[in-house]
Amino acid sequence: MYSQIARNKRLSIIFVILFVVIIGGLGYLIAEAFGQPSYAYIILVASLSYAVISYFASARIAIAMSGAREVQKSDAPELYRVVENLSIASGLPMPKVYTIDDPAPNAFATGRDPQHAIVAVTSGLLNIMDKPELEGVLAHELSHVGNYDIRFMAVVVALVAVVSVISDLFLRLSFWSSFGDEDEGNNGNQLFMILAIVGAILAPLIALVVQLAVSRQREYLADSSGALLTRYPDGLASALAKIGTYNKPMQKASSATAHLYISNPLKGRSLGGLFDTHPPIEERIKRLQAMDTKA
Repeated sequence: MYSQIARNKRLSIIFVILFVVIIGGLGYLIAEAFGQPSYAYIILVASLSYAVISYFASARIAIAMSGAREVQKSDAPELYRVVENLSIASGLPMPKVYTIDDPAPNAFATGRDPQHAIVAVTSGLLNIMDKPELEGVLAHELSHVGNYDIRFMAVVVALVAVVSVISDLFLRLSFWSSFGDEDEGNNGNQLFMILAIVGAILAPLIALVVQLAVSRQREYLADSSGALLTRYPDGLASALAKIGTYNKPMQKASSATAHLYISNPLKGRSLGGLFDTHPPIEERIKRLQAMDTKA
């Protein structure tokens, strides 16, 4: 676990640098396209400020978008006790516990670090899971907390959002703006305008693919870590099998928070393949069962 935590912290720094380069490159192309060098600095500073605010507000945004409400031990004693026991076993601070009134079985963890972590489960999950299955799901979510996946994904999502906002704003401005007469002096601006438009279209797609690829890999890692925490891979495998049989999306499902959940909350609303936020449940179950046979 410690090596994974260290790796996630390193990757967080690497991704910040990568996205600063992407944002800076977009800012430069946009500044040259408009013939205003100062735009590059304005875009970079505004973007990083937006990313920082988004990072610190990520948990509150996720809770608000999901419609979750906080519960205490007296409200849901069994749920609270399972989270409490797993937190002690993993050496993590007790996270805040939330429930979502939704028949779709699902769960997520969020927060910027273990000291500010939140674990949320749906009413549908609580209704169909037995205790070993519930422990498997919650161990998976606490693994995201312990591995600092929640911090890493908060950083990535905030920066992906920044790239998307810059690109969208530029494409709108370029559609409504005029860039001078057709004289030779304007050829340079037109070239940068073409490059900026291409960059504005490609950058969000590249950023999204990176985000989704990272998200999928972290689901596998959290499955493995969760199974090691409970020492019972069949519990999580059985839980995933039950979750996989439910084919309806969550009532408040959103593409902005889909990557947080243990299973894709969009179900039929999302495109498959490259843009899936989660690896196939069948493959996840197969890997868990393989862990069990080796135990």
